[in-house]
Amino acid sequence: MVFLIMFLIGVFSAIVGSVAGLGGGVIFVPVLLFLAQFHTDFSWVNPQNIVAMSLLVMIFTGLSATLTFLKRKRVDVHSGSLFLIGSIPGALTGVWVNRFIDIDTFQLYFGLLMLFVSSMFFIKKKLLKNVESKQASRVDKKYYVTRTFELSGVSTTYSYSLILGIFISFFVGMMSGLFGVGGGSLMVPAMILLFGFPAHIAAPTSMFMIFFSSIMSSGAHVIAGHVLWSYTLASIPGAWLGGYLGAKLNQRLNSHVIEWILRIIMIVIGVRLILESL
Repeated sequence: MVFLIMFLIGVFSAIVGSVAGLGGGVIFVPVLLFLAQFHTDFSWVNPQNIVAMSLLVMIFTGLSATLTFLKRKRVDVHSGSLFLIGSIPGALTGVWVNRFIDIDTFQLYFGLLMLFVSSMFFIKKKLLKNVESKQASRVDKKYYVTRTFELSGVSTTYSYSLILGIFISFFVGMMSGLFGVGGGSLMVPAMILLFGFPAHIAAPTSMFMIFFSSIMSSGAHVIAGHVLWSYTLASIPGAWLGGYLGAKLNQRLNSHVIEWILRIIMIVIGVRLILESL
């Protein structure tokens, strides 16, 4: 029964994660925390093994979703590769810090992280105005990257600071290694709000980054002995299926729907985890 539940958690978390570019850890981790409180079959849950399992599962979520997005030319591979310069070292730093956190502290900080991310979307309009007003002036600046994509026949151009992008991706990577959330819960808002990425490019590019950064951070957890392989292997097929279905669903939803999905998920999870930790 536990293995079936792990498979279903893998499917559901990967669908939501792929639709919004979160990677699935934002669902996978809190669901296991909740189950540990109500069912003795999940008494093995602690911050170290659920983060390790989440990151390992996200390799397959990220691969499945990324392959689907690449076929439809939704991934900004150039920008994603640049951001990995910061996110991979950051992820390894987060893995190291994770070893020193107990479960109550973990739930509190995870909940606060979710509320912080959700708040970014409520100030989206103001930030986007600033982004749009600066796009033209950024094009010729030193250490700025300018990208142009076509979505449904419409050309979209955005520009961002390479240094700021790498710095933010380091922080995002650290949060990924620490909390097992894949980093998309922070990187997608940053790409949309600060760098002017369209939501339909930000989420797929985030999944591309999550795939590679999860390999590095989960590898560190494997070496540390934090992975419970039987439960992890039960989740991986579900994550692969969910990643594919989520990537398909992403193409059928408009940007506003994707952003509202993000808001609701972050607020509900954040409030619940904070209350449980008090």
